[in-house]
Amino acid sequence: MFFRKQSPPASVNADMATKQQRYEALVQALHGDIYRYAYWLVGNKAVAEDIVQETFLRAWKSLDSLLDEKAAKSWLITILRRENARRFERKQFDLVDMDDYSLADDGPDQDAQLQQREIHQLIASLAEEYREPLMLQVIFGYSGEEIAEQLALNKNTVMTRLFRARNQIKDALEQASARRGRKNG
Repeated sequence: MFFRKQSPPASVNADMATKQQRYEALVQALHGDIYRYAYWLVGNKAVAEDIVQETFLRAWKSLDSLLDEKAAKSWLITILRRENARRFERKQFDLVDMDDYSLADDGPDQDAQLQQREIHQLIASLAEEYREPLMLQVIFGYSGEEIAEQLALNKNTVMTRLFRARNQIKDALEQASARRGRKNG
C-alpha cells in the first residue's frame, strides 16, 4: 500500500524552466530601474534593496499573471509601491529632525548637492497625488498617458497634477531663494 514518490512529469519541469527563464530575463532587464525607483522613494540603500527583493519575490510568485511582457515595468512598479506601503503598515520608523544636524562644506560642488537635496526634499514633501506622477515622469521618463495608465487616472488629471507639482516646487524654490537673499543682504 505504500507508493514510491514519483518524479514530476516532464511537462511540469519544462514549465518551471520556462518560468525561470522569464523571471531571470525580467530581473536582468528591469532590476536597475526598479532599484533606482525604490532608492528614490525611501532614500536608504538597505531599505531600497529589501523592498526590491520583496518586489521580485512577489513577482516570482505571481509571474503567471503577467500576460503582457510590455507591461512588466509598470507591473513591477505597482508591486514595489505596494511593498513600500506594507513597510509602513508593519513598522513605524523613528523620525529625525534635520535641523539637529550640521552640514560640512566639502568643496565647490557643495552648492549643487545642497540644491539637489533641497529639490529632493521639496518633491518628497509634495502630496502623494502630485509626487507620484512627477516621480514617474522624472525618474522613468513615462509619458502622461503611461502615468495615467499606471495610476489608473485620466490623462488630463495626470497632466494637471504634473503642472501643479512643478509649480509648487518652483514657488517653494523662489521663496527659499528670497529668504536666502534676505539673510545674505
